[in-house]
Amino acid sequence: MAQLSALDVLQEWLDSYINFEKKPEKNIFWLDTMTFLCNRFGNPQNSCPSFHVAGSKGKGSVSAMISSILTEAGYSCGLYTSPHVVSFNERVRLAHRPFPEKIYEAAVRELEIGVDSIIPDRLPGNRPITWFELVTLFAFLTFRQAHVDRAVYEVGMGGRLDSTNVITPVVSVITPIELEHTEYLGDTIEKIAAEKAGIIKKGIPVFSAPQKESVRDVFRQKAKQTGTECIFVDTLLKKIDMNYGKNLKTKKTVMDVYIESPLFSRPLSVQLGLLGTFQGYNAVLAAAAVKKVYPEIDESILESGLAAASLPGRFEPVTAKRHPGIVEIILDGAHTINSVTVTLQTFRKLFENRRADLLVAFAADKKVENIVPLFGDTFSRITVTRPGSEKKSDLPRLQEAFRQAGFEYQIDSDYKKAINEALDAADREHGVLLVIGSFYLVAEVKKILAAENS
Repeated sequence: MAQLSALDVLQEWLDSYINFEKKPEKNIFWLDTMTFLCNRFGNPQNSCPSFHVAGSKGKGSVSAMISSILTEAGYSCGLYTSPHVVSFNERVRLAHRPFPEKIYEAAVRELEIGVDSIIPDRLPGNRPITWFELVTLFAFLTFRQAHVDRAVYEVGMGGRLDSTNVITPVVSVITPIELEHTEYLGDTIEKIAAEKAGIIKKGIPVFSAPQKESVRDVFRQKAKQTGTECIFVDTLLKKIDMNYGKNLKTKKTVMDVYIESPLFSRPLSVQLGLLGTFQGYNAVLAAAAVKKVYPEIDESILESGLAAASLPGRFEPVTAKRHPGIVEIILDGAHTINSVTVTLQTFRKLFENRRADLLVAFAADKKVENIVPLFGDTFSRITVTRPGSEKKSDLPRLQEAFRQAGFEYQIDSDYKKAINEALDAADREHGVLLVIGSFYLVAEVKKILAAENS
């Protein structure tokens, strides 16, 4: 029997704690618990300078870009993002690879010993520790164990009460805001913006993506209260051009991005592997944040760092060997109205002359009635299923949304069967398959593909 890895041991240990990602609950967010835990462990969140990234969409990509730039600049950089798609080490890693096993082992041992010895009555408000608090603490401990030079933390949800908000970063970054998690963050975009603005701290510079004017006002007000300035990168952009092409060495599709801004000593010219026009603005945001803190970093480092950035499940192209052919697949965890809209725009531009199939699943809390009509007449075959076994879904409601939209579709609650049927159909018709709606669905597709290729 194979020995469990440190992260396997960690996940088994974590299973007894409240996991918001799998079972959403209200009123489980408190920073005092996280502050208590950090104090108990000697405040590992302060072991190196850090970057903090919040927002509704794109925050994972911006975090990956920042860590990639810092790595190109010669720093060892820890990267904390969520969720993971296949492997837990995607959450806590270096920019381009996991940490060595011995680092994870040391951090797991430190975490378990320190937490298991806590007397429950000592916890603030006698409240239970949550899964995400422990995973965030694990990231702090891992980065300290590894002695990384820098760290990048992606906010899990919101910002003000998110577990990551115990850090004091060198710069804060906020990506585009949209209506999301309204039952937890507020029912208007301004209320949600106020939660995201909770990461703005006294004297810490803040960069924001382009936002609605009402959101800008929220950020400006918070920045004024904290004695800092929120810089909206679009106000400093002289020019940005984006076009799709091929990398001559790898033969992979890339996005050529040209950026002119007084933030940089010369225009940036980058071949991004992360696709979608929004990624061009994400690149500006990441480069601006790094350049603000480290103005000595050369523009060539910004370019190479951005080009090297990657993130699983974000318009990720993969292939599957079938019989008799090879299926081209795009994996994307987009699950909000805006993110699905942007993914579809990119997909249509890249594959406008190709037969396209769709494999889709959503968690139960998504606004499927508003999302489903976005699929339009793009897809020759639509397969509807559940996003795996771990995430609650509402398949009858999703089915009704497709019926109301007037789409023909195939439906199967057995997600493994649905995945294989969608792959086989795309293979028969020599089409490209878009997998969208949930990172859990993306993970299940990846597992099937990995098993077939092993």
